[in-house]
Amino acid sequence: MVDVLLGLQWGDEGKGKIVDYFAPKYDIIARFQGGPNAGHTLYVNGVKVVLHQIPSGIFHEHTQNIIGSGVVLDAVTLSKEFDKVAQMGIDARKNLCISERTHLILPTHRALDKASELSKGVEKIGSTLKGIGPAYMDKTGRNGLRVGDILDKNFTTQYIRLRMKHQRLLDSFGFQEDISAWEEEFFDAIELLRQFKIVNGEYHINEQLRQGKKILAEGAQGSMLDVDFGTFPFVTSSNTISAGVCTGLGVAPQKIREVIGVTKAYCTRVGSGPFPTELHDETGEKLRVVGNEFGATTGRPRRCGWIDLVALHYACMINGVTQVVMTKADVLDEFPELKACEAYSIHGKQQATVPYQMMKTAIEPVYRSFSGWQTDITGVQEYAALPDGMKAYIDHINGFLGAPVTYISNGPGRDQIIPSSKD
Repeated sequence: MVDVLLGLQWGDEGKGKIVDYFAPKYDIIARFQGGPNAGHTLYVNGVKVVLHQIPSGIFHEHTQNIIGSGVVLDAVTLSKEFDKVAQMGIDARKNLCISERTHLILPTHRALDKASELSKGVEKIGSTLKGIGPAYMDKTGRNGLRVGDILDKNFTTQYIRLRMKHQRLLDSFGFQEDISAWEEEFFDAIELLRQFKIVNGEYHINEQLRQGKKILAEGAQGSMLDVDFGTFPFVTSSNTISAGVCTGLGVAPQKIREVIGVTKAYCTRVGSGPFPTELHDETGEKLRVVGNEFGATTGRPRRCGWIDLVALHYACMINGVTQVVMTKADVLDEFPELKACEAYSIHGKQQATVPYQMMKTAIEPVYRSFSGWQTDITGVQEYAALPDGMKAYIDHINGFLGAPVTYISNGPGRDQIIPSSKD
């Protein structure tokens, strides 16, 4: 069976810690989409670790990790992460497999990303400039290079051919930056990549299923950044929702069992795009400071606001969410009043559905207010010991979403997670 764990907002929900928490229950952790724009933060023995490409189960010795075909892989980022986890006593070559169908991010993809974003001026998307979008464009345009290609003796020739095509596009943008240093570190990283277990991903994972292995599919970014169902065009370049597991790993839909959705107790977003509940006041700034809301990948300050139950219900619907994990609940400890958006007011009419084009729609959030608990919950270990105000907040969210909140994260530590009484 395959369980899925993914984000229900615009990413940054704290999925890395949650995957790390659940990992001992599974034989395999598999990334099924996205690239190094995914920054999954874990705390291992009190040490903060941010993983961008390696699945979050890497610190569990008996857990196999897989990078699936739906991912776009930056070999340089992988090389740096390999060194990082090696310093903590982990040799990623032992328990990390990479699908031969996984597409590679080239240095020229990064250059194209930067050139394209610069050309947009004030209309820029807010790309992380990691080359993800151009790599996916080459994938759908049937031009990309894949991990399996690095085993071909003619790989360098294939690389040069694609680089020349990219150079013509860069010339059209007037991009003059020297990327020779990027290329040098790329080919050094390719040498390391050849040392990993490169497998026929779909056969490999289905054989594991046939043997009765338990698999957790780890999502990157968030549901509202899905290329089809997110806040287009301010989205990522892959399918971040549960359907992406099938295409990203090569498993059939009937193999999927639980879909675990992760949401913060409030809402954040990095980069441009619609954000109906964003707060531009002291409350928003307090959420940012108390929650340490700065991008794990970019370092950019995250935009902050109250929880958006309209968008959250939508995300639960399109993913088929069976249970919800709420993270960073402790960030709300200091607030005397909390709010949750239950509807959008558009042209004077209320609706509880996400509009097709949020950027072209004037949305006024309709809030329900809750009394804050103003109690430090970071040391709480049982649901029954949580403040009544917090239980009321969670109970309301349970009812609105139709999917139960089964775990509450009350701090960054591995042990700071509380199963709900309904688990």
